Amino acid sequence: MNKITLAEAVKLKSVLAKRIHELEEEMDRVAFVTIEKGSEIPKQTRTLADVEQEMDEVRKDFRLLDKLVYRANIDNEIPFNNESLTIVEAIELATQLRAKARKMKEFGSALKEETAYSYSETMVMVRVATFDPETYRVKSLEAERHANKLSNLINAKNYTIELDFDSEKYF
Repeated sequence: MNKITLAEAVKLKSVLAKRIHELEEEMDRVAFVTIEKGSEIPKQTRTLADVEQEMDEVRKDFRLLDKLVYRANIDNEIPFNNESLTIVEAIELATQLRAKARKMKEFGSALKEETAYSYSETMVMVRVATFDPETYRVKSLEAERHANKLSNLINAKNYTIELDFDSEKYF
């Protein structure tokens, strides 16, 4: 059987998803024709059954590919920060690090003190940060750097893992 890398499999999943969508649209086009009452239905290049059969094959390949990708993401590990993470854990951690960086960036761009509103000419309310914005700016850069490093490790690992899948029909 032919093999593809995990990285190719991830790309192929999106190709197959797009193909399924195209086949659904084709089903809608070939399912009905508008003709004059009493006229014969014109010969179609592909019938609804033809398109349905191809969609079943693509969906079956998609399910197999999905299973292989999930298994590879669980069975393979990546070393990161002195621990070993399965790929699925590493993907989730990278997502969490990006979310953390995004939130810290918000705090990092805050002002230490700003006028909130005034009740009168004599009473002014201020909004004061209970943290150092510069510290959070630096923390956001560090979290983003870790997320990028982990994403690169995941990507590199994805090119080393081979899956038993015949992609000749699609690539």
